[in-house]
Amino acid sequence: MAALIRGVRNLLPRGLVVARCASSSAEFSIPEYKLHKLDSGPSTTTTITRDELKKLFYDMTVIREMEMEAKNLYQQKIIKGFCHLYIGQEACAVGMEASITKDDPVITAYRAHSWAYTRGIEPFGILAELTGKKSGCAKGKGGSMHMYAPNFYGGNGIVGAQVPLGAGIAFELK
Repeated sequence: MAALIRGVRNLLPRGLVVARCASSSAEFSIPEYKLHKLDSGPSTTTTITRDELKKLFYDMTVIREMEMEAKNLYQQKIIKGFCHLYIGQEACAVGMEASITKDDPVITAYRAHSWAYTRGIEPFGILAELTGKKSGCAKGKGGSMHMYAPNFYGGNGIVGAQVPLGAGIAFELK
């Protein structure tokens, strides 16, 4: 576990300190949050197991490989139109997905590939969608910005549109 933590230490957010590292888990100390109109905030410690850490790293690696393949297909002009890649941002989707449940609804802007993966679509379905194939997650009609999965309401090409769309989805689900 210690070697795994050392390997990803440069990926840790600022202020996050490894407090304890055992063979099967690691405990992190998180700086206290400044609070506004709250009596107490989130916990200042968190623990992750070796298996959880491996799963997060695996998902980030799959997303990176999938996005690199999408980049290659786009450069070869096999992917038409826009292709907004998530290279270098893999930890955002993977980390956020790890902190919510599959029942929580998600909407994103135009970088939707990684979110589609974390929501359960296999890389083949995402790459098929990018290349316009019927086997894609939106039957080849959605492309890079319009991928959908259970409780994933995709992305769109209008900058900032996910905010009012997300609010509408929240009202409907309420």
